[in-house]
Order: sequence, then structure tokens, then C-alpha cells
Amino acid sequence: MNPLPPAYGWIDDLQPLPRMVAEARKLYGTAEVQGSGDNPVILGWAKELGLAKIYNHDEIPWCGLFVAIVAKRAGKTLPTQPLWARSWVNFGKDGSTRPQLGDVLVFRRGETSGHVGIYIGEDYGAFHVLGGNQSDGVTITRIAKDRCIAVRRPVYKAAPATAKPVELAATGALSLNEA
Repeated sequence: MNPLPPAYGWIDDLQPLPRMVAEARKLYGTAEVQGSGDNPVILGWAKELGLAKIYNHDEIPWCGLFVAIVAKRAGKTLPTQPLWARSWVNFGKDGSTRPQLGDVLVFRRGETSGHVGIYIGEDYGAFHVLGGNQSDGVTITRIAKDRCIAVRRPVYKAAPATAKPVELAATGALSLNEA
């Protein structure tokens, strides 16, 4: 497993993690191959999800693919068209009253595009998001709160005690385009 940046090292000490976070954490550091090659790990996710016919190159935006493989491995029900970031507004249940560790966040990018990732925490103006296709890899990045269009909570039989809001320092650049 790739090490997390020091500001997020606490994640590895937190137990039990919400399953979505635990599954996403295992994939931290996965990156697409630059140029004409493809990362077989990313293409393997599409195959595991039965989406290999429509997702066949890691240059295609893959934030939805990342959240889909995480949700599947965590035993959650996927929305229809999980490759499309904005489809995740139909995942789980509404969590907009107060996001918590493990929630799925959906962001707008322009008028019709979007981005999706997993809530790790927040600071005064941004959510800290563990997601795929962030600087061409699985990273944690800060995304402005005012771009968030949905907070969706996985359905739990019993939510772990760690599934709660997380306040973090506002460190690191604010992402403007997650591709």
C-alpha cells in the first residue's frame, strides 16, 4: 500500500474505517499511464465491474470508475451509469446535512461535467477528497465546497463510529480541474 501524505497519515490509524474509505485507501497512489499505454489495474477495475466494453483507455475520465470499484468492493449498490460522475447523485441516501467520513461527494465541473470522490474531511472552504483521476491518479485533493452538488451517504447496517465529520487544516492547493 502506498504511503499517504503526512497530513492524512491519521487515516491509517483510524479503526474501523468506513468500508468505502478502507477500499479506497488500498488504491491510493494508482496512476494512469501517460501517452498511449494504459494502467492494467485501472482497466481491470472496468473488467471487474463489467464495463470493459465502454471503458477501455485510462485517458478517459475515471473518477466514476474509481468510486464504482470502491463501492462494489465495499458491498454497496451502484447507481446506473456509474462511470458518469453526476450519476452518483443517486447513490445511497442524502447526507447533505453534514458530510462525514466515507460519504460520496459529487462536484460540478462546468455546466454538464462533474467529478466524484470520497469525503476524507473538510476545512473552512474545501472538502478533502480521496478520488481517482485527480492529477491522473488516486490522490487526496482539496475541492471548493461551493462546487459540491450532492453529498451521498452509503447505506449502513450499522455505521462505524468513525463515520463522522472530520475537521482538517486548509493545507495544499485548491483543485480547479480534477482531470
